[in-house]
Amino acid sequence: MGGRSTASSGQVRADGRVAPPTEIAPNVFEILLRRVRVHLIAEQTLTLIDAGLPGSSGAIDRAIRAIGREPSEIRRVICTHGHFDHAGGAAELAARDGVDVLMHSADLAILPTTLVDVARRPGRRLFVALTPRLDGATPLDDGFELPILGGLRVVHVPGHTPGSICLYAPESGLLFVGDALQARLERVGFASRLYSDDWNMARASVQRMARLDVRMIVFSHYPPRSDDVNGTLRRLAAEAEVAEAGVREGTR
Repeated sequence: MGGRSTASSGQVRADGRVAPPTEIAPNVFEILLRRVRVHLIAEQTLTLIDAGLPGSSGAIDRAIRAIGREPSEIRRVICTHGHFDHAGGAAELAARDGVDVLMHSADLAILPTTLVDVARRPGRRLFVALTPRLDGATPLDDGFELPILGGLRVVHVPGHTPGSICLYAPESGLLFVGDALQARLERVGFASRLYSDDWNMARASVQRMARLDVRMIVFSHYPPRSDDVNGTLRRLAAEAEVAEAGVREGTR
């Protein structure tokens, strides 16, 4: 769960109908759904990064057909984390033949959280409790490489949720950050404090992103950014390091 999406130009037409997906990089398409952007990698088969809210499969299918492909070509859905606006639509896609859903093992472990659990212990796990169960999903862990975009690497960035991940494609320099970063008011910043399980950990996780050679940051709730993104990540990592040092000093 992150901030509200801001519509990017060309995705919503004057008549209110959703336009075809935007190709943000070769074979990578952005699909604007309710509250979130999901990303389609169109190679020999199709891979989705995130699946939107429950009930999003129809809109995803229409977007796929708009680029001349078929929904039956989807082979995998990779969830950046378990919040319902990212993984809520995954169960309905997983019910189709040949579709594998992948998520970090730490978030798969908390998906059985129910609304009853949240009522007993209120907190941010509500955003997971609203995600339909994903029985049979494939667990991901840090460093795992998927055979897409020349090798798409899982980077574990815990904090927003225990199992939040980024997906990094070294060949193209794309970094899909899910909700691990946001870009409110045109400024890239840390994950939302309001929606994060452990905001201090989320902030510290930016240091892992700063070690990568990135050419484009792909957000889930904001348009992608390609202007001095490595400098931006280094700035955030430095801010996180200073803040962490302050926390350590305060506990002495």
